[in-house]
Amino acid sequence: MSQNIVYTGKTHTTGGRDGASRSSDGELDIALSPPGSNRTGTNPEQLFAAGWSACFLGAIGKAASEHKLRLPADAAIDAEVDLALDDGGFSLIARLNVSLPGIDRETAETLTARAHEICPYSKATRGNIAVDINIA
Repeated sequence: MSQNIVYTGKTHTTGGRDGASRSSDGELDIALSPPGSNRTGTNPEQLFAAGWSACFLGAIGKAASEHKLRLPADAAIDAEVDLALDDGGFSLIARLNVSLPGIDRETAETLTARAHEICPYSKATRGNIAVDINIA
């Protein structure tokens, strides 16, 4: 399968969960802190939730265009990414809570199912983490 690279995100991270991360273009420049700490900074789970929800909403938009529909301006996704610990070590669990005001439930389910097929984050996590997609 041939691939045409459309974009490459580049970051430089130091210090792990107690460090900092900066993108090569300088647009992202953040302090990192462990989940639940009171330290300044975000954590990888929040960053993953933000990235996945942005990508997934874009995929819903693509699915809508395939059905000749337009997403409402207030379409949104509230993503939740849990860092879980069990006998096997750490893992992630995710919930994507989709809000598509003005779109009937059946259509919303069709669009989110298609988005889950085409979203690169969904493809990368498929079969690797538990994911619930909920429609508000």
